[in-house]
Amino acid sequence: MGYTVAILTASDKGAAGEREDLSGPAIAELVRQAGYTVVDYALVSDDYDGLAAQLCRMCDRKKADLVLTTGGTGFSKRDNMPEATLSVVEKQVPGIPEAIRAYSMQFTPRAMLSRAAAGIRGGTLIINLPGSPKAVRESLSFILPQLPHALGILTGSDTDCAR
Repeated sequence: MGYTVAILTASDKGAAGEREDLSGPAIAELVRQAGYTVVDYALVSDDYDGLAAQLCRMCDRKKADLVLTTGGTGFSKRDNMPEATLSVVEKQVPGIPEAIRAYSMQFTPRAMLSRAAAGIRGGTLIINLPGSPKAVRESLSFILPQLPHALGILTGSDTDCAR
């Protein structure tokens, strides 16, 4: 089954038109290659309330099966993506960001500094990814093979799990 994806980029400079978003388009390219349909994309500032509102819109109005975010997971005072994500999810899924951090450690020890989160809101899985295109590609290459099973369970389309 083909799943739908919404992409949310958090970047003050990107939202102000001072920097091109390279990570959001990298996500779109990789998920399309994997057979997903991108149904929404937003580039917004790192403002907590704005991030939470966009996440809710993508889950509740756009009904995306998967929301992938990029940016806003570091130590800056303006990095609010994990907090915004956790404020809107009903269930946390800590294993996904833990796995991404563990996998990413083979590329850079700075991966341990990621504060990324993941969780479920209604029928949508939200996953925070790093902010750089390189890290996005590495992370998605690692988790994409597991997502159809997770999304199948979440959406009820995985009949193997209905037994």
